[in-house]
Amino acid sequence: MDAATAVDLCRETLMSAVIIAAPVLLVGMAAGLLVGLMQALTQVQDQTVAFVPKILAMAAVLVACLPWLLTRMVDFTRLVFENAGSP
Repeated sequence: MDAATAVDLCRETLMSAVIIAAPVLLVGMAAGLLVGLMQALTQVQDQTVAFVPKILAMAAVLVACLPWLLTRMVDFTRLVFENAGSP
């Protein structure tokens, strides 16, 4: 494996990781923003009030996106294994 192939593989790995993690992280961020806003408006500053809605929202998105995420990961793994033997 030459340097250009290694760089391309690293770039593709990082992009796949970002794309796979993005839906869950974006929903977690949005839920945290909404919960923080509601806590500021109601002046309820309990840690569990912020934690539970974010976890539930992230779990719901993970369940909803799981088929797409698995397909994406399997395609990337197949690409890596197919190109592993090429010089």
